[in-house]
Amino acid sequence: MNIEFVDPNQVPQPKHKIRIIGLQAIPYPDRRRVWVEVKVTPFQERPNLLLVVYNRDGFIINELSVIETMHANMEFTIHIRTPSDPAGEYELAVELFYETRNPTQDRQSIVFTIPNEGE
Repeated sequence: MNIEFVDPNQVPQPKHKIRIIGLQAIPYPDRRRVWVEVKVTPFQERPNLLLVVYNRDGFIINELSVIETMHANMEFTIHIRTPSDPAGEYELAVELFYETRNPTQDRQSIVFTIPNEGE
């Protein structure tokens, strides 16, 4: 009898093949938090991630560092830290790297919108 601990379609890869393969950002109803999902290639060596949220003017609203993640599928809650109404467009940029961010091994970004209150 063979017991498989890893899905054969999800074989861990060496670090030079690791990429971001999925990225989602969905605002919570309170408009002050965002649910984020990041998926990366299954890995043999644990990568680092940097998640940064920018407003439409390019200012950093929040950032999150993940050091040597153990998981290929990750979920986070990121807070929108603005003193005023948070409604508007934002960009979530995610960098994947190992020893150094220069150069970054992979980078993905998406735009999401926090609706006006009552929408």
